[in-house]
Amino acid sequence: MDTKLLTVKDLVIHYFTDDGTVKAVNGISLDLEKGKTLGLVGETGAGKTTTALGLMRLIPDPPGKIVSGQIYFNGKNLLKYNKMQMRFHRGKNSSMIFQDPMTSLNPVITVGEQIAEAIRLHDKASRLEAEKKSARMLEIVGIPSDRMGEYPHQFSGGMKQRVVIAIALACNPQMIIADEPTTALDVTIQAQILELMRQLQETYKTAMILITHDLGIVAEICDEVAIMYAGHIVEKGSLENIYNNTCHPYTKGLFGSLPKLTGKIHRLNPIYGLMPDPVNLPSGCAFHTRCKDKKPECETVIPENREVSQGHFVRCLLY
Repeated sequence: MDTKLLTVKDLVIHYFTDDGTVKAVNGISLDLEKGKTLGLVGETGAGKTTTALGLMRLIPDPPGKIVSGQIYFNGKNLLKYNKMQMRFHRGKNSSMIFQDPMTSLNPVITVGEQIAEAIRLHDKASRLEAEKKSARMLEIVGIPSDRMGEYPHQFSGGMKQRVVIAIALACNPQMIIADEPTTALDVTIQAQILELMRQLQETYKTAMILITHDLGIVAEICDEVAIMYAGHIVEKGSLENIYNNTCHPYTKGLFGSLPKLTGKIHRLNPIYGLMPDPVNLPSGCAFHTRCKDKKPECETVIPENREVSQGHFVRCLLY
Protein backbone atom coordinates (compact mmCIF):
# COMPACT_ATOMS: atom_id res chain seq x y z
CA MET A 1 0.00 0.00 0.00
CA ASP A 2 1.42 3.37 -1.09
CA THR A 3 1.38 5.80 1.84
CA LYS A 4 2.84 8.76 -0.10
CA LEU A 5 0.38 11.57 -0.64
CA LEU A 6 2.70 14.22 -2.08
CA THR A 7 5.97 13.82 -4.00
CA VAL A 8 7.94 16.84 -5.20
CA LYS A 9 10.86 16.28 -7.58
CA ASP A 10 13.47 18.91 -8.51
CA LEU A 11 11.07 21.87 -8.24
CA VAL A 12 12.50 25.14 -9.58
CA ILE A 13 10.61 28.44 -9.22
CA HIS A 14 11.97 31.79 -10.43
CA TYR A 15 10.66 35.36 -10.52
CA PHE A 16 11.64 37.28 -13.65
CA THR A 17 11.93 40.98 -12.74
CA ASP A 18 13.49 44.10 -14.23
CA ASP A 19 16.30 43.82 -11.67
CA GLY A 20 17.15 40.25 -12.64
CA THR A 21 15.98 36.68 -12.08
CA VAL A 22 15.06 35.92 -8.47
CA LYS A 23 16.02 32.27 -7.92
CA ALA A 24 13.55 31.59 -5.10
CA VAL A 25 13.40 27.77 -5.24
CA ASN A 26 16.27 25.82 -6.76
CA GLY A 27 15.50 22.15 -7.27
CA ILE A 28 13.89 20.93 -4.06
CA SER A 29 12.59 17.39 -3.60
CA LEU A 30 10.42 16.14 -0.73
CA ASP A 31 7.79 13.55 0.18
CA LEU A 32 4.76 13.73 2.46
CA GLU A 33 2.99 10.63 3.74
CA LYS A 34 -0.74 10.44 4.40
CA GLY A 35 -1.66 11.74 7.85
CA LYS A 36 1.89 12.95 8.62
CA THR A 37 3.22 16.44 9.31
CA LEU A 38 6.30 17.87 7.60
CA GLY A 39 7.97 20.94 9.07
CA LEU A 40 9.58 23.27 6.50
CA VAL A 41 12.05 25.43 8.43
CA GLY A 42 14.30 28.32 7.44
CA GLU A 43 15.03 32.02 7.71
CA THR A 44 12.99 34.72 6.02
CA GLY A 45 13.86 34.63 2.32
CA ALA A 46 14.72 30.92 2.23
CA GLY A 47 11.92 30.19 -0.25
CA LYS A 48 9.41 28.52 2.07
CA THR A 49 6.33 30.53 1.07
CA THR A 50 7.23 30.34 -2.62
CA THR A 51 7.42 26.55 -2.25
CA ALA A 52 3.96 26.51 -0.65
CA LEU A 53 2.47 28.71 -3.38
CA GLY A 54 4.10 26.50 -5.99
CA LEU A 55 2.53 23.36 -4.51
CA MET A 56 -0.88 25.08 -4.75
CA ARG A 57 -0.13 26.48 -8.24
CA LEU A 58 -0.68 30.01 -6.90
CA ILE A 59 2.61 31.59 -8.05
CA PRO A 60 1.76 35.06 -9.43
CA ASP A 61 2.47 34.93 -13.17
CA PRO A 62 4.01 37.29 -14.15
CA PRO A 63 6.62 37.67 -12.69
CA GLY A 64 6.80 34.16 -11.18
CA LYS A 65 7.07 30.88 -13.03
CA ILE A 66 7.52 27.20 -12.18
CA VAL A 67 10.55 26.63 -14.41
CA SER A 68 10.84 22.87 -14.01
CA GLY A 69 10.11 19.94 -11.73
CA GLN A 70 7.22 17.66 -10.87
CA ILE A 71 4.51 17.78 -8.19
CA TYR A 72 2.67 14.50 -7.73
CA PHE A 73 -0.45 14.38 -5.56
CA ASN A 74 -1.90 10.89 -5.17
CA GLY A 75 0.16 9.87 -8.19
CA LYS A 76 -1.10 12.66 -10.47
CA ASN A 77 1.20 15.44 -11.71
CA LEU A 78 -0.41 18.75 -10.69
CA LEU A 79 1.71 20.68 -13.20
CA LYS A 80 -0.30 19.07 -15.99
CA TYR A 81 -3.65 20.21 -14.53
CA ASN A 82 -5.51 23.03 -16.29
CA LYS A 83 -7.00 25.97 -14.37
CA MET A 84 -10.39 24.32 -13.82
CA GLN A 85 -8.81 21.11 -12.54
CA MET A 86 -6.66 23.13 -10.11
CA ARG A 87 -9.72 25.05 -8.88
CA PHE A 88 -11.35 21.75 -8.01
CA HIS A 89 -8.14 20.45 -6.42
CA ARG A 90 -7.72 23.47 -4.15
CA GLY A 91 -10.05 23.25 -1.20
CA LYS A 92 -11.22 19.74 -2.02
CA ASN A 93 -7.90 17.85 -2.01
CA SER A 94 -5.52 20.40 -0.50
CA SER A 95 -6.01 23.69 1.33
CA MET A 96 -3.77 26.48 2.52
CA ILE A 97 -3.76 28.49 5.74
CA PHE A 98 -2.06 31.77 4.88
CA GLN A 99 0.37 33.68 7.03
CA ASP A 100 -1.76 36.71 7.92
CA PRO A 101 -5.38 36.07 8.94
CA MET A 102 -6.05 39.82 8.71
CA THR A 103 -5.69 39.75 4.90
CA SER A 104 -6.85 36.17 4.22
CA LEU A 105 -10.55 36.95 4.66
CA ASN A 106 -12.81 39.09 2.47
CA PRO A 107 -13.78 42.12 4.62
CA VAL A 108 -17.21 42.64 2.98
CA ILE A 109 -18.54 39.05 3.21
CA THR A 110 -19.69 37.41 6.45
CA VAL A 111 -17.49 34.62 7.84
CA GLY A 112 -20.36 32.13 7.54
CA GLU A 113 -20.76 32.88 3.84
CA GLN A 114 -17.00 32.55 3.26
CA ILE A 115 -16.99 29.05 4.78
CA ALA A 116 -20.21 28.09 2.95
CA GLU A 117 -18.78 29.22 -0.40
CA ALA A 118 -16.13 26.48 -0.33
CA ILE A 119 -18.69 23.87 0.71
CA ARG A 120 -21.11 24.81 -2.11
CA LEU A 121 -18.32 24.78 -4.69
CA HIS A 122 -16.68 21.47 -3.79
CA ASP A 123 -19.40 19.40 -2.11
CA LYS A 124 -22.17 20.54 -4.52
CA ALA A 125 -24.31 21.28 -1.46
CA SER A 126 -27.44 23.43 -1.43
CA ARG A 127 -27.31 26.84 0.24
CA LEU A 128 -29.11 25.51 3.33
CA GLU A 129 -26.81 22.47 3.64
CA ALA A 130 -23.76 24.69 3.24
CA GLU A 131 -24.99 27.06 5.96
CA LYS A 132 -25.55 24.15 8.35
CA LYS A 133 -22.08 22.75 7.71
CA SER A 134 -20.40 26.14 8.01
CA ALA A 135 -22.12 26.63 11.39
CA ARG A 136 -20.82 23.22 12.46
CA MET A 137 -17.29 24.09 11.28
CA LEU A 138 -17.33 27.29 13.34
CA GLU A 139 -18.33 25.29 16.42
CA ILE A 140 -15.51 22.80 15.73
CA VAL A 141 -12.89 25.56 15.76
CA GLY A 142 -14.31 27.07 18.94
CA ILE A 143 -16.47 29.93 17.63
CA PRO A 144 -20.21 30.08 18.51
CA SER A 145 -22.30 29.43 15.39
CA ASP A 146 -24.50 32.47 16.10
CA ARG A 147 -21.55 34.63 14.94
CA MET A 148 -21.91 33.35 11.36
CA GLY A 149 -23.49 36.60 10.22
CA GLU A 150 -20.60 38.76 11.48
CA TYR A 151 -17.81 40.26 9.39
CA PRO A 152 -14.04 39.69 9.79
CA HIS A 153 -13.43 43.08 11.42
CA GLN A 154 -15.65 41.98 14.32
CA PHE A 155 -13.23 39.19 15.24
CA SER A 156 -9.87 39.27 17.03
CA GLY A 157 -6.70 38.03 15.30
CA GLY A 158 -6.92 34.60 16.93
CA MET A 159 -10.60 34.27 16.01
CA LYS A 160 -9.84 35.26 12.40
CA GLN A 161 -7.23 32.51 12.23
CA ARG A 162 -9.80 30.02 13.55
CA VAL A 163 -12.15 31.07 10.74
CA VAL A 164 -9.37 30.55 8.19
CA ILE A 165 -8.75 27.06 9.63
CA ALA A 166 -12.51 26.33 9.39
CA ILE A 167 -12.45 27.33 5.69
CA ALA A 168 -9.37 25.16 5.06
CA LEU A 169 -10.98 22.11 6.72
CA ALA A 170 -14.53 22.66 5.44
CA CYS A 171 -14.26 20.06 2.65
CA ASN A 172 -12.07 17.62 4.60
CA PRO A 173 -8.96 17.91 2.36
CA GLN A 174 -6.23 15.30 2.38
CA MET A 175 -3.48 17.91 2.84
CA ILE A 176 -3.18 21.32 4.47
CA ILE A 177 -0.30 23.75 3.94
CA ALA A 178 0.02 26.08 6.93
CA ASP A 179 2.27 29.07 6.17
CA GLU A 180 3.44 30.37 9.56
CA PRO A 181 -0.15 30.29 10.86
CA THR A 182 0.68 31.84 14.24
CA THR A 183 3.11 34.62 13.24
CA ALA A 184 0.65 37.50 13.70
CA LEU A 185 -0.70 36.21 17.03
CA ASP A 186 0.44 36.62 20.62
CA VAL A 187 2.08 33.70 22.45
CA THR A 188 -1.01 32.53 24.37
CA ILE A 189 -3.20 32.49 21.25
CA GLN A 190 -0.39 30.79 19.32
CA ALA A 191 -0.52 27.84 21.71
CA GLN A 192 -4.30 27.59 21.40
CA ILE A 193 -4.21 27.66 17.57
CA LEU A 194 -1.44 25.04 17.40
CA GLU A 195 -3.30 22.74 19.79
CA LEU A 196 -6.49 23.20 17.75
CA MET A 197 -4.65 22.34 14.52
CA ARG A 198 -3.09 19.26 16.11
CA GLN A 199 -6.46 18.01 17.39
CA LEU A 200 -8.22 18.61 14.07
CA GLN A 201 -5.42 16.89 12.18
CA GLU A 202 -5.78 13.81 14.39
CA THR A 203 -9.56 13.85 13.96
CA TYR A 204 -9.58 14.24 10.17
CA LYS A 205 -6.32 12.30 9.48
CA THR A 206 -5.09 15.20 7.36
CA ALA A 207 -1.49 15.46 6.17
CA MET A 208 0.13 18.84 6.80
CA ILE A 209 3.11 20.92 5.68
CA LEU A 210 3.89 23.41 8.46
CA ILE A 211 6.05 26.34 7.36
CA THR A 212 7.79 28.06 10.24
CA HIS A 213 11.07 29.39 11.60
CA ASP A 214 10.21 28.27 15.14
CA LEU A 215 12.01 25.01 15.98
CA GLY A 216 9.96 24.67 19.17
CA ILE A 217 6.72 24.44 17.18
CA VAL A 218 8.32 21.87 14.87
CA ALA A 219 9.37 19.69 17.81
CA GLU A 220 5.82 19.77 19.18
CA ILE A 221 3.87 19.00 16.01
CA CYS A 222 5.97 17.54 13.17
CA ASP A 223 6.96 13.99 12.22
CA GLU A 224 9.46 14.95 9.50
CA VAL A 225 11.61 18.08 9.12
CA ALA A 226 13.14 19.78 6.06
CA ILE A 227 15.62 22.63 6.61
CA MET A 228 15.60 25.17 3.79
CA TYR A 229 18.29 27.69 2.84
CA ALA A 230 18.53 29.91 -0.26
CA GLY A 231 16.01 27.85 -2.20
CA HIS A 232 17.57 24.48 -1.35
CA ILE A 233 16.62 21.83 1.20
CA VAL A 234 19.97 21.40 2.96
CA GLU A 235 18.89 18.73 5.46
CA LYS A 236 15.82 16.57 5.88
CA GLY A 237 14.84 13.59 7.95
CA SER A 238 12.75 12.45 10.88
CA LEU A 239 12.30 14.69 13.92
CA GLU A 240 14.74 12.50 15.85
CA ASN A 241 17.39 12.68 13.11
CA ILE A 242 17.27 16.45 12.80
CA TYR A 243 17.18 17.20 16.54
CA ASN A 244 19.48 14.45 17.88
CA ASN A 245 21.84 13.85 14.93
CA THR A 246 22.13 17.33 13.44
CA CYS A 247 24.57 17.35 10.51
CA HIS A 248 24.43 20.45 8.31
CA PRO A 249 26.32 23.52 9.64
CA TYR A 250 23.26 25.69 8.96
CA THR A 251 20.98 23.42 11.01
CA LYS A 252 23.58 23.42 13.81
CA GLY A 253 23.60 27.22 13.61
CA LEU A 254 19.81 27.37 13.98
CA PHE A 255 19.96 25.24 17.12
CA GLY A 256 22.97 27.15 18.45
CA SER A 257 21.07 30.45 18.27
CA LEU A 258 18.28 29.17 20.55
CA PRO A 259 18.35 29.98 24.28
CA LYS A 260 18.30 26.95 26.61
CA LEU A 261 16.48 26.70 29.93
CA THR A 262 19.02 24.25 31.35
CA GLY A 263 22.65 25.13 31.95
CA LYS A 264 24.42 28.48 32.03
CA ILE A 265 25.35 29.92 28.67
CA HIS A 266 27.27 33.20 28.58
CA ARG A 267 26.40 34.02 24.96
CA LEU A 268 24.34 32.45 22.17
CA ASN A 269 26.03 31.44 18.91
CA PRO A 270 24.15 33.19 16.10
CA ILE A 271 24.73 32.53 12.41
CA TYR A 272 26.71 35.56 11.29
CA GLY A 273 25.91 37.30 8.03
CA LEU A 274 22.71 37.45 6.01
CA MET A 275 20.81 35.21 3.61
CA PRO A 276 22.33 35.73 0.12
CA ASP A 277 20.53 37.82 -2.48
CA PRO A 278 18.45 35.35 -4.55
CA VAL A 279 19.16 37.46 -7.65
CA ASN A 280 22.90 36.89 -7.18
CA LEU A 281 23.43 33.59 -5.35
CA PRO A 282 27.05 32.67 -4.51
CA SER A 283 28.77 29.95 -6.50
CA GLY A 284 29.18 26.47 -5.02
CA CYS A 285 27.39 25.90 -1.74
CA ALA A 286 25.05 28.83 -1.07
CA PHE A 287 25.89 28.69 2.66
CA HIS A 288 29.68 28.88 2.30
CA THR A 289 29.75 32.67 2.87
CA ARG A 290 28.47 32.14 6.44
CA CYS A 291 29.82 28.67 7.24
CA LYS A 292 32.44 28.12 9.99
CA ASP A 293 33.32 24.67 8.59
CA LYS A 294 33.79 25.63 4.94
CA LYS A 295 36.56 24.13 2.81
CA PRO A 296 38.10 25.70 -0.33
CA GLU A 297 36.00 23.48 -2.63
CA CYS A 298 32.78 24.75 -1.00
CA GLU A 299 33.19 27.96 -3.00
CA THR A 300 33.00 26.17 -6.36
CA VAL A 301 31.38 22.74 -5.93
CA ILE A 302 27.59 22.46 -5.51
CA PRO A 303 27.02 19.72 -2.90
CA GLU A 304 24.81 16.76 -3.72
CA ASN A 305 22.13 15.27 -1.51
CA ARG A 306 23.69 12.46 0.58
CA GLU A 307 21.90 9.92 2.76
CA VAL A 308 23.96 9.84 5.97
CA SER A 309 21.61 7.41 7.71
CA GLN A 310 18.25 5.76 7.02
CA GLY A 311 15.95 8.54 5.73
CA HIS A 312 18.37 11.31 6.81
CA PHE A 313 19.65 13.43 3.88
CA VAL A 314 22.22 16.24 3.97
CA ARG A 315 23.43 18.58 1.23
CA CYS A 316 26.98 19.37 2.38
CA LEU A 317 30.54 18.55 1.23
CA LEU A 318 31.47 17.54 4.79
CA TYR A 319 29.47 14.36 4.12
